[in-house]
Amino acid sequence: MVFSTPIFLYIFLPLFALAYALVPRKNLVLLIASLIFYAWGEPLLILLMVAVTWVNYVFGRLVGGNSPYKFRYLAIAVALNVSVLVMFKYLDFIVENVNRLAPLLGFQPLVEPHLPLPMGISFFIFQAVTYVVDIYRRHSAPAEKFSDVMLYISLFPQLVAGPIVRYEEIAEQIRVRCSNWKRVLSGAELFTVGLAKKVIIADSLGGPVDRIFSLPPSELSFGLAWLGVICFALQIFFDFSGYSDMAIGIGRALGFDFPENFNQPYRARSIQDFWRRWHMTLSRWFRDYVYIPLGGNRLGLARTYVNLLAVFVLTGFWHGASWNFLIWGLIHGLFLVIERSGFGDWLRRAWAPLAYTYVAGVVLFGWLFFRAESLSQVMTFLKAMAGFASVSSFSGVAALFNPYVVSVLLLGAVIAVLPERMSWVDEQRPLKVIALRYGVLIVSTVYSLALISSYSQKAFIYFRF
Repeated sequence: MVFSTPIFLYIFLPLFALAYALVPRKNLVLLIASLIFYAWGEPLLILLMVAVTWVNYVFGRLVGGNSPYKFRYLAIAVALNVSVLVMFKYLDFIVENVNRLAPLLGFQPLVEPHLPLPMGISFFIFQAVTYVVDIYRRHSAPAEKFSDVMLYISLFPQLVAGPIVRYEEIAEQIRVRCSNWKRVLSGAELFTVGLAKKVIIADSLGGPVDRIFSLPPSELSFGLAWLGVICFALQIFFDFSGYSDMAIGIGRALGFDFPENFNQPYRARSIQDFWRRWHMTLSRWFRDYVYIPLGGNRLGLARTYVNLLAVFVLTGFWHGASWNFLIWGLIHGLFLVIERSGFGDWLRRAWAPLAYTYVAGVVLFGWLFFRAESLSQVMTFLKAMAGFASVSSFSGVAALFNPYVVSVLLLGAVIAVLPERMSWVDEQRPLKVIALRYGVLIVSTVYSLALISSYSQKAFIYFRF
């Protein structure tokens, strides 16, 4: 189920809100709603999520006990979680690449299993890992009830595309939480902001992006190549940050405080700064559960560089079983190493527009690998962007970028570089500012709902991760 669809907005959400308001057992209502939400798109694979949750609940109890084998239990739990992720997400990729070596090594190609990819598996597996690891580290106590762990893993607002929430952050809120009209209003406002980001900006730019990236090489011009990559950079930001806003907004209305996931990443002045602002909960997860355990920056400069590269190769691979994603992660890792070597100090002193241009160039270069279907398509785009296209420089641009799309593109570009978001509930601000804000929210919400009713919605990009 997708947040920006009529079935969610007009049926699921109102029915859930009504049941949540009337039924005293809030967690039971929330758990049933979360399972229905996931089962809507994954009717059989929900059993996998339940099984993963049960295994982690059992091992959480073992790791949190007094057994001398706690580390072994932890290692088994982490291995089982990673095995599930590898089996469903990476097995085809592994078999495909092994089969390429089959003629050279003299064995018959293996059969590709083609297992279905469970929606949001990367997110709920990572949360399952944090549950057992944090218990081992004594950051949180094991849950007394299986239903508490099940609710933590399946919580529908952030189930399929984050933000990645740690059990210790919401353990107490699962047991006891309060909600009032201010939290509900703040959450509703944030939800409508995310809805507008997704429907008005991301989906409007998604059409041109899809058409440009489906063009044959003979029709890809200099202008189309650049516009396609720039539009995708804005599409993925507003798509993913829009989902995060909606998830955090629903959680806030229910009494949960989910961590922020974006902080105007296109205002970054370095790649290091970019990763402090982009998908912040994923960056934090890899820092705390991979980078620091590998030694972080405590074992010398060379080891720090190796650790950074390893983390970002894994970050790329987390996003998908493809060489393109691995290269995307490697690009960011390499530039982080370069910044660590002294270039970062120069960037901090550099003229701000120069630093912004550098970050934009690296990020756009990376997004090309993220969006392209193959390495050959990447090379086609790079050739066109360098001015070596076989057609005139701006051929086809006018046909795809009508005044509406251009207006959305400019609006998105301005919003993406605005200063950090202000609090949506700030009673200290002048009445006319508050009135203007509510006016914009109402207009954008009505327009978003009109767009939703007029055409089929695109799934969130990060649903496939």
